Amino acid sequence: MDTSLSAALDSPKLDPQTPNMNLLMIRLLAMVALAMPMWASEAKSLFDGKTLHGWEGDSKIWSVQEGAITAGSVDQRARRNEFLATTRSYTNFVLRLQFKIEGTEGFVNSGVQIRSERIPNHHEMIGYQADIGEGWYGALYDESRRNTILAKPDPKTVQKAVKPGQWNHYEIRATGNRVILKINGIQTVDYTEKDPKVVPHGKLAVQIHGDGKTRVQFKDLSIEELP
Repeated sequence: MDTSLSAALDSPKLDPQTPNMNLLMIRLLAMVALAMPMWASEAKSLFDGKTLHGWEGDSKIWSVQEGAITAGSVDQRARRNEFLATTRSYTNFVLRLQFKIEGTEGFVNSGVQIRSERIPNHHEMIGYQADIGEGWYGALYDESRRNTILAKPDPKTVQKAVKPGQWNHYEIRATGNRVILKINGIQTVDYTEKDPKVVPHGKLAVQIHGDGKTRVQFKDLSIEELP
């Protein structure tokens, strides 16, 4: 082989336009990134640990005790369902929180509402509820709408996931028509809504259920909004 030809093949020829092309690509990528929706990827706190700022409900029922949102007493029966709701609504998100429920008699139960609304001139709320309480832990209930359990875990999953009488971690993921519940990292429900009339948007709320000597607490509430 001719030595000059060999040298030409072994030494790549630089394209003088390459640096300009690289700069153009960088600029295009930057423009695309700026044009994309700025969805928050980090969680935002919903509770400051001291006040109920950002929430609304009956101040005779709900208060802050021991750095936690608190309602009820193990010595007095709750008269009816009561809710403490956020002042703004959410669509797609991951909600994380700690909960603890204690009770001595009656229907010892609580829950976390998502994509819900208050019923006008009423104490009730309507919407999905991530349930809390013996026989109900980790279930998805449709509060004041279809009034039925939409999905629930098997007893072995609940036994593995829940620490009765202690602080437990709830993770609630709502995206599109799908709701996934986890307690202490263990999935209890993966539900897909089939009714197109159900609105995938609304308030968040915590509940104390009526007819039980119950004390319920919530803390470390945060939300990560999703596209």
